Amino acid sequence: MEYIDYYQILGVSKDASSSDIKKAYRKLARKYHPDVNPNDESAKNKFQQLSEAYEVLNDPEKRKKYDAYGKNWEHADAYEQAKQQQQSGPSTGSYSYGSTSGHGFDEGAFSDFFDSMFGGSGGFNTRSRSFKGADYQAKLTLQLTDILKSHKRTIDLGDKKIRITIPAGVEDGQTIRIAGHGAPGPNNGPKGDLYITFQIQNNTIFKRDGLDLYTTVDLPLYTAVLGGEQIVETLNGKVKLNIKPETQSGTKVRIKGKGLPKYKNESTHGNLFVTYQIVTPTNLTKKEKELFQQLQNLRKS
Repeated sequence: MEYIDYYQILGVSKDASSSDIKKAYRKLARKYHPDVNPNDESAKNKFQQLSEAYEVLNDPEKRKKYDAYGKNWEHADAYEQAKQQQQSGPSTGSYSYGSTSGHGFDEGAFSDFFDSMFGGSGGFNTRSRSFKGADYQAKLTLQLTDILKSHKRTIDLGDKKIRITIPAGVEDGQTIRIAGHGAPGPNNGPKGDLYITFQIQNNTIFKRDGLDLYTTVDLPLYTAVLGGEQIVETLNGKVKLNIKPETQSGTKVRIKGKGLPKYKNESTHGNLFVTYQIVTPTNLTKKEKELFQQLQNLRKS
């Protein structure tokens, strides 16, 4: 069984972080992807090696076994079990793995044992196994007004473009999985998946809290005192609200169903909460000041 140095394949050191491994894989995968190198067998083989290396080194448990046992990493559990049996002495029905000179463990002999058991003629060759391809990670920035309705959008993955449906009401930071749009698997294994994380930017005057929206509306003093009507902006047009006489500054009202849609359920919406902020008139005329003085005197009497 030929030994392949996965670290060398990805061009990283043995103490590379998971982030470094991921970056290295993405860079090389774009370069050697079969779609970028059609009819290039060497590029195809290189891509399969990259995918196999990433499959192992990106998984902490697999990487630990690979670092310990190299090409025999897939049989690490059996290796450890046999090692324990060797150290504890022979038992009925146990295999003989070669001389250990009375102590220790002959890893070379054990490696030969694995070659004969798993890599030889008629055995199970681990190099021919198929693996699922690596997953792709992507970020997509949307405006708050983009999530009011489900819609289709084209995503550029570098080597290809796909068209997906973005559900209404998707949350900031939410991740969705698109099955089968990751890297091809080595040895004709299944493709990995595409994970898209959404970043929602608020391009509105409203503050968001889940499905609910909040806004502050300036209310003229005269309307607040006498009552009347006030036009209020919403995400999908304007609405007219009735103002009760003697409305106080800070009064909050709810406009039902004028918030954001529920995820994958455009028929269900949150609410819009409006807080009134009373605006005191400025640049009063002499006559207006006299009238306010009269009102003040009436309140005192």
